Amino acid sequence: MHVWLFGYGSLIWRPDIEFIERRPARLHGWVRRFWQGSHDHRGVPDNPGRVVTLVAETGHCDGLAYLVDKGITEATFDALDYREKNGYERFEAEIQFRNHATAMGLVYIAPLDNHAFLGPAPLDEMVQQIRSCQGPSGRNDDYLFELAAALRSLDAEDDHVFELEVAVKAAPAGKD
Repeated sequence: MHVWLFGYGSLIWRPDIEFIERRPARLHGWVRRFWQGSHDHRGVPDNPGRVVTLVAETGHCDGLAYLVDKGITEATFDALDYREKNGYERFEAEIQFRNHATAMGLVYIAPLDNHAFLGPAPLDEMVQQIRSCQGPSGRNDDYLFELAAALRSLDAEDDHVFELEVAVKAAPAGKD
């Protein structure tokens, strides 16, 4: 059976997977937050960046759903398990498409008790961390800017992401 995968962070603009179909989609009961540490992509172990995870909360999270062919699901998810190794786990969730149809699918979420979870912080602290971090996959602020642009291209609203984007762009140059 083919498998739906819901992407809400870098999987939106850089899926790096083969897929049959891609559709705008939504998860209800979850919100996107820059609360996960990135020691391996947008930061380093002694200076982790901030990337998104989902937090169970009233609301929704918009993203993209990818339909993965049943013949390559094992290889696809092996690669994604490696990519998302820094605290993320696979969960099953109901995905809602824009036409209101739903399907069960998989999503990677970094649980609040994982080793890299940073949690909430004052806006100015998150801004400084995002502005100053970089890792093997690039600058942390580029991750934020790519995500904000991708959400706009989907006509998706996300106050948390857009507030951070504005604050990071307005922040004076610091320790870069």
